[in-house]
Amino acid sequence: MEWRGEGILLSVRRHGESAAIIDVFTEAQGRHAGVVRGGASRKIAPILQPGAQLDVAWRARLEDHIGVFSVDLVRSRAVQAMGGRLALAGLNAVTALIAFCLPEREPHPPLYRRTMGLLDLLGQDDLWPLAYLRWEMALLEETGFGLDLSACAVTGATEGLEHVSPRTGRAVSRAGAGEWVDRLLPLPPVMRGQGEAGDAEIVAALGVTGHFLTEKLARSLGNRPVPQARGRLIDEMARRV
Repeated sequence: MEWRGEGILLSVRRHGESAAIIDVFTEAQGRHAGVVRGGASRKIAPILQPGAQLDVAWRARLEDHIGVFSVDLVRSRAVQAMGGRLALAGLNAVTALIAFCLPEREPHPPLYRRTMGLLDLLGQDDLWPLAYLRWEMALLEETGFGLDLSACAVTGATEGLEHVSPRTGRAVSRAGAGEWVDRLLPLPPVMRGQGEAGDAEIVAALGVTGHFLTEKLARSLGNRPVPQARGRLIDEMARRV
């Protein structure tokens, strides 16, 4: 059993004296783990940095075995990630969330391509927060918990949408909220591609997506906690407000 492709390195951990186990997100194979022989060596360890774009070849005797990777560096994102607090926090959050949310060996080509585009914006702090918000909304969509913000769930109206149902993820208008208004989440216009995408509004929008990550997605995965790396990214964004 074998395949070859490009992938984004999500994580690496030492295995034995000289090997490493890596987790890679690829377009065709999804999230895939494998052993890198010599992965802890001076030659290979420097290229096994989370966020790196790798050319990988995976081989195993049987499909359900963990298998062995051979790796070559396509490009490193270390310089961009280390260029500032926001970039580093962003890289850590993205790689942690993919590893947390996606089952192994399940392809998600649209999310892979969107993740590539997001990571290529590392270091561009003026563009990153909005791109990350859109990525997180896409992540919810890919995992079956997407938000429907096109029309009011109560009245069908497409104007005056100010709230989100915490149960269904559907938009609710000012008129449709009624006596339930205090139980609804806010709907920042930036989530519908409207208004100015200021840092404060983006942080507020990430509070909404965070609700669905925690209360819907995480619970579907056995109620495991959302990675702390996401919280550190939101804190870093909030510092800019």
